[in-house]
Amino acid sequence: MCKHSTPDGDPHPENPNRIRAIWNKLLTAKIPQRCVVFEAKEAEDKYIAAVHTNNHINLIKTISSKKFASQRHRMAAKYNSIYFNEGSSESAYLAAGSVLEAAEKVAKGELNSAFAIVRPPGHHAEEDGPMGFCLFNNIAIATSFLLNQKELGINKILIVDWDVHHGNGTQNTFWKDSQVLFFSVHRHEYGTFYPCTDDGSYGMKGEGEGEGYNINVPWENGRCGDADYIAVWDHILIPVAREFKPDIILISAGFDAALGDPLGGCRITPHGYSVMLKKLMEFNEGKIVMALEGGYNLNSIANSVLACVEVLLQDKPIVEPHEIYPFESTWKVINAVREEFSAYWPVLSEKLPEKLTSKVTRVFQICSSQSEDESDDGPNIVSEDLHDDDDDDVTIPLSKLKVSDDAHDRVTCTNSEAWRSELAKVDVWYASFGSNMSESRFRCYIEGGQAEGMRRPCKGAVDKSQPKEVLWKIFPHRLFFGRESTVTWGPGGVAFVNPEANNQDKTFMCLYRITLEQFNDVLLQENVSSDASSFFGLNALSSIENKKNISLETLKNGWYHNVVYLGKEKGIPILTMTCTRDHVEDFKTGKVPLRPPAKEYADTLVRGLVHGKQLSEDEAIAYIQEASTKPL
Repeated sequence: MCKHSTPDGDPHPENPNRIRAIWNKLLTAKIPQRCVVFEAKEAEDKYIAAVHTNNHINLIKTISSKKFASQRHRMAAKYNSIYFNEGSSESAYLAAGSVLEAAEKVAKGELNSAFAIVRPPGHHAEEDGPMGFCLFNNIAIATSFLLNQKELGINKILIVDWDVHHGNGTQNTFWKDSQVLFFSVHRHEYGTFYPCTDDGSYGMKGEGEGEGYNINVPWENGRCGDADYIAVWDHILIPVAREFKPDIILISAGFDAALGDPLGGCRITPHGYSVMLKKLMEFNEGKIVMALEGGYNLNSIANSVLACVEVLLQDKPIVEPHEIYPFESTWKVINAVREEFSAYWPVLSEKLPEKLTSKVTRVFQICSSQSEDESDDGPNIVSEDLHDDDDDDVTIPLSKLKVSDDAHDRVTCTNSEAWRSELAKVDVWYASFGSNMSESRFRCYIEGGQAEGMRRPCKGAVDKSQPKEVLWKIFPHRLFFGRESTVTWGPGGVAFVNPEANNQDKTFMCLYRITLEQFNDVLLQENVSSDASSFFGLNALSSIENKKNISLETLKNGWYHNVVYLGKEKGIPILTMTCTRDHVEDFKTGKVPLRPPAKEYADTLVRGLVHGKQLSEDEAIAYIQEASTKPL
């Protein structure tokens, strides 16, 4: 699995030294002599096919062949944060096969527990494509295997994903499955942290039989440490797991939430991981399979894995840290998740006492990750303002990161903002058809803040100047509503227009005359990106009149990354942002759900139409109702 590396030898956070560092640490601690160590084994296609499409399998299987040597870079560029080389195929098959075999041996009782030290990781990989350093979804493949092998007697599986990034691929695999309780705790920050979607919000609860079996605990900020994670374990995960009664637990064991990780920005110590794992050992005699996911500080990942393996070996009692408390934001998230899931898990219905939730701290739990001999006696307490240099809060996309093997190198992003002064000189009309028709809502994207009905604030643009003009027009495009929910508005669809014009359709749009710089900042916020780049520059503006629409590759995970040209007004281009034609087809086929908007969202649209003097309130309500119900 060390054969998978960047094709040109460029530095990258997900590199072979990750598993070398772990293995060397375990060797030094004489751990392998006390375990059953087995050779990595490639997964069979028939087991991978339970999770991934044939096209995906064929891509990974053939990508390393000489035949594709000249095409590998171009093929990797089609995906989000992925590289390929001549060792990628074998490594991916070995990683998936190793997790599967470890799970099978634990399920059969041949092993008490297991840790699969594998790479590439897996939890971002979707059914039809690799993503976020992940080629095959190792945990999902092993989970499907266990459930399909009826002779193993595994009927209920708890997947715990403590990687700092949301396990989107695993969530989607078991979205409608009540046999799998998927639990992910991760940095989310209202969808601005990788993978930069709303999928990691606590409103994403599963569907059909799986409703209530998908639990996300989304951190609102970085720097969460031992106390925050342990509070989530005590007040959400462990009570629910006791009701669920899993036959086996699989852990997507990413260690990028560990102290000192260059991508994560959180602060779990090795002792913190020990406590979290020990609490899971109470179920089914500790039948646990851990599979490595993320983690990019070589010292912290090695020390954290060692701490976990020692727990699996039940080396010594684990003492919980005392007198350290979660952030206030942590209690807020815990209470929100408990309220959201109390209908599915009655154990969560009781309100946590204020005496407990009032115990908060601004003190971080610090245990030096620069030392090879980290103490497991518990975290040291260090005041926040003494460690400003250690608090780099890295939220840039995975694809932008270049990390040295030195665990202490700082991550830098070389985004130049020279584009701003250039684009600030050019005006465009931004045509809004959704909630931005309400000027108070649109001003949030310019000034920052939140309007009535919004659940989260906007960051605002760099240039907070108000639009130079506002006017209304009707365009021959179809308005419709889709998606399950958003963090900003809650459950319900949001507005899209078909990028293809049709004279039989008409959509009201409010046009704001803003600078091209501001338009890029709106694009950034609409697509919940954390990369403050220019996405739509002068070259794109000059070509869009002929192309009619431009899908922005750097924002392809957002819902509104397709910029559409609608003509000119006063000689100035009119632009809007919506989904692509392919996504319209996904809505038509049901792959992505059509859904009426939430009341708060619909009220905002009505308010915009009425205040803009386009329709009466009754007419505006009827307009939204028709767009919500009329088939595509």
